[in-house]
Amino acid sequence: MSTKSREYLFGSSVRAKSDEATRARKSADRLACEAWNARMLGFRGPAQPSPAIGDALNGGYGYLEVRCLGCNTHQTVALGIIRRPKTTPVHELERYMRCKECSEQRRYPYKRSQLIALRPNKISADTPASKMWPGDRD
Repeated sequence: MSTKSREYLFGSSVRAKSDEATRARKSADRLACEAWNARMLGFRGPAQPSPAIGDALNGGYGYLEVRCLGCNTHQTVALGIIRRPKTTPVHELERYMRCKECSEQRRYPYKRSQLIALRPNKISADTPASKMWPGDRD
C-alpha cells in the first residue's frame, strides 16, 4: 500500500499561490512607483518616502531620471548597476548624483541634482524627458 506524496497532493496549489503572490508583489511595486512618479511630477516632491531600488526594478522601472540644477540637463541613471543594497530607498541616491559637465567646468564635484521620476526606459532622442517643468530650458 502506497500513499500519494504531499508534492502530488498539494504541489499544484502551492505553486499557484506562489505565482499569485509574485504577481501581486509586482503589481504593488509598480503602483508604488507610479504613485511616487505622480507626486514628483505633479508637486515636485517631496521625494520621501520613495520606493526601494529593488521595488522599482521589480515594478519594471529600471531607470531614474535626474535633472542637474547647474546646467539644467536631464539624464537617466540605470538602477540595475547602482552599487547599493536593493533595499536602499530611491530618494537616498540624490546626494550621490554628480553632473560630469558641471564638475569639469567648476573643477570640483558638483552635486546639485533633482530627482524627477522613475522611468521604464532610458531617455533618448526617441523618448525625451517625461515632462519639462515651467521655467526649464528646452
